[in-house]
Amino acid sequence: MEVEGHSGGLRLPADIPEQTVVPLQRTSLNQELWRFRQVGYDAAEWMHVSQFPTNIHLDLVFNKIILDPWISKNERDVQWVGEKSWLYKASFIPKRPLLSGQKAVIVFEGLDTHARVLLNGKRILQTNDMFIPWRIDVTKHLRSLAENALEIIFESTYLIGKRLVADDPKHKYGCWNGAGWDWGPALLTCGPWRPISLEVYTSCISDIFCSTHVDQSLQWAELNARCEVDGKADEVLLEVVLQGRKVSDATVKVVNRLASASFRTQNPELWYPARYGRQPLYELKATLLSERHVCDNKSKYFGLRRVDVVQRELCDAPGTSFFFRINGIPIFCGGSNWIPADSFIPRIKPSRYRDWIKLAVAGNQSMIRIWGGGIFEEHAFYEACDELGILVWVGRFLSSLPDPGPLKTLQDFLFACGNYPANEEYLELVKREATANVKRLRHHPCIVIWAGNNEDYQYAESEKLEYDPQDLNPDNWLKSNFPARYIYEKVLVDVTQELVPNSYYHFGSPFGGSKTTDPTVGDIHQWNVWHGTQSKYQDWDKLGGRFVAEFGMEAFPSVKTVESYLPKGKDDAERYAQSSTVDFHNKGSGHERRLATYMVENIPYSHSPFEYYVYCTQLMQAECLATAFRLWKREWKGPGREYCSGALVWQLNDCWPTQSWSIVDYYLRPKLAYYAIKRELADVTINLKRVVEEVAADEHGRVGSKQIHKVQIFGTNLSLKSRDYYWYTQSWDIVTGARKSSQRFNKSFVQLASNQSEEIAEEEIGDGDSAARTVFAAYLVDTSGSGNQQRAVNWPEPLKYVRFQEPKHFRMQIGVGSRGDNEIELESEIPMKGVALEVNDEGGDEVVFDDNCIDLVPNETMCVGMKGLSRGDEGRITVQTLRAGIKL
Repeated sequence: MEVEGHSGGLRLPADIPEQTVVPLQRTSLNQELWRFRQVGYDAAEWMHVSQFPTNIHLDLVFNKIILDPWISKNERDVQWVGEKSWLYKASFIPKRPLLSGQKAVIVFEGLDTHARVLLNGKRILQTNDMFIPWRIDVTKHLRSLAENALEIIFESTYLIGKRLVADDPKHKYGCWNGAGWDWGPALLTCGPWRPISLEVYTSCISDIFCSTHVDQSLQWAELNARCEVDGKADEVLLEVVLQGRKVSDATVKVVNRLASASFRTQNPELWYPARYGRQPLYELKATLLSERHVCDNKSKYFGLRRVDVVQRELCDAPGTSFFFRINGIPIFCGGSNWIPADSFIPRIKPSRYRDWIKLAVAGNQSMIRIWGGGIFEEHAFYEACDELGILVWVGRFLSSLPDPGPLKTLQDFLFACGNYPANEEYLELVKREATANVKRLRHHPCIVIWAGNNEDYQYAESEKLEYDPQDLNPDNWLKSNFPARYIYEKVLVDVTQELVPNSYYHFGSPFGGSKTTDPTVGDIHQWNVWHGTQSKYQDWDKLGGRFVAEFGMEAFPSVKTVESYLPKGKDDAERYAQSSTVDFHNKGSGHERRLATYMVENIPYSHSPFEYYVYCTQLMQAECLATAFRLWKREWKGPGREYCSGALVWQLNDCWPTQSWSIVDYYLRPKLAYYAIKRELADVTINLKRVVEEVAADEHGRVGSKQIHKVQIFGTNLSLKSRDYYWYTQSWDIVTGARKSSQRFNKSFVQLASNQSEEIAEEEIGDGDSAARTVFAAYLVDTSGSGNQQRAVNWPEPLKYVRFQEPKHFRMQIGVGSRGDNEIELESEIPMKGVALEVNDEGGDEVVFDDNCIDLVPNETMCVGMKGLSRGDEGRITVQTLRAGIKL
């Protein structure tokens, strides 16, 4: 292979200490360290990388070789990239030779994926897994005082995967979604996607970890600190520190490259999920000593918490519970599923990860499930969850090697929605990847469950693979046509029991009862709304389970997001709902039929103007998902009656500008569903469900029967204190705005017990046409006189039948609220459904609303907290409501 020289390489410092870590990354465009080019193309020129770490698409866009895949249909034109091989090269010059006894190691934190690595023409590494970090001893190959050439050749994983499948005809390869996941583009990436560094040392700390056990009393905790050492060293100083205060310390001998110590701490400061307490983080510090000389030091943060996944018999219901208990507190886990936040992971900054998690916390969410087809996320993601109090369900475990080429999408082949092989080579790779990543992530207190795969058992059921839950002989699993069971129930069990024995491991998701759709045991994925039977979303309460780990509904993103992928933005000829470009940016199979079905069944929508159509899709998604949270949360009924203990919506985020199931789009612009879910997951809510009963005039006849509308009223208190409230109801005629009933001056008392739902009452609101044009509201008023009030508004459904009126006296005014913050006051003389506020001008993304998609009823002023607007800015706000668009 031709190796070109490269001047201006990285120079190691002359005064190398005991350990020196030199990142091999670009420092500036004037002193370029990394370059790349295509392999097998003689005319290919060396090009600058766009950043480091990086991947091939980022670099090709940077060098104007390909167009931005986000724009228009450019994704189709870049498919050739994934079927070529690419060479990345860096040059560096050690300024002085290694000292006696020193070792030089190059650390590759992630190479995507099939890579051959050469140092000075000598092969030092061959990889086939993007999630395994490598530490390669290059002491014998490193040139002192001379230029060193580091080359990485990335071969086409797609083509390698195709060959591997062809070479293994006995295995029944397969996967749902085929050539790409149904929420993102098919972009077959490669490249050095995580950092690469050169380490020079005599001895170093290769890993530190502190396993913890919090006693059931919560009064004491046991800590077992471990430090793994590479090289010769005498002892390690281990210290446990909390907020700068030393809690415990010990100096221990290094034996067989390991030093360990146990500590017990009384009255530990415990880590809690947001809403339930603080998130204090302890720090484990390790200092490596040789002849009392400091060789190396490392530290990691960890948290102390007791986690139980409770599966016990229920009162008056079949099956068992499936809920998380943190430090003795049962948690209703309302939250979201997470996919990679960008198709090109290296460009996600830590601050962007934090912004995503802050959105989840602000939305009253308590759990995020990292979906099984994604990646082992960056530390910045988990660190944000640690610090902000989000529980994490690690729902993926592994990737790589022989799987059908078309499965490659955002990254490598994954354990999601498919049938994976289990030959000896692959099992060894699985074990190595699992070991590396559990060790990498196990210190994060936010992680409360590890799951082996996403929907692979469901795939086995659908394809009628050989799966007998009663057969507990692992050798038999390997002989079946569903050998991956051995991975989920043997390999990963062994890894987690060894490395995180106090953590809960779940074979897969969904997984539990006699089949994956069993709602009475374990978790389920409920896709009979949107997919499957395409049930009505008003029937979510008939579709629940002990823990619903996936469910969802699609909607368009912000109009600004749609305009971002149209070449001419708001002036583009394709800027309408059914254009080929807009349709291209929705990867969901059958999305046209499914979205149209739910829209036409529920919403009085039109395709024009485009802004109103986008609004209608978001309103429908908001109604659908809020209904699910409301009805499943109703089944969180207290001890022994945890009939549903969690609901994780598919999905929180997007990886590119698209129409999808996300509740926040790629640019972190919340859809209306985000706010609707936020309201449902508040500490205290009052909730309504309308039921219509057919009452016959006599025992046998149909003539003269009536439809009686009733509203069931229930409340949920997710806080840890019982709450006393007065409650009352009101109703209005939707067409005239006239009040039909009110109990405002005849309030009833209700006590909401802590951490559960309570049934409050059932009220009849009439029959026939009168009830069908009645909007009903219920209120909770704090008995303490604090002024705190919760409310819920219920409309006749489907909404498409409701005769919404244009308001004549709608008022929107920006003022200063009681807490000194700016807020928007909204009023209307008639009922208004889903009043949505948006600022679409140049500075619109700086405006943040605390709430949105608000129902208005007469003689009420709704106040919406916000940032980014001042008095007099009302004209910047566009208002949408069902069948009425208002521009002030």
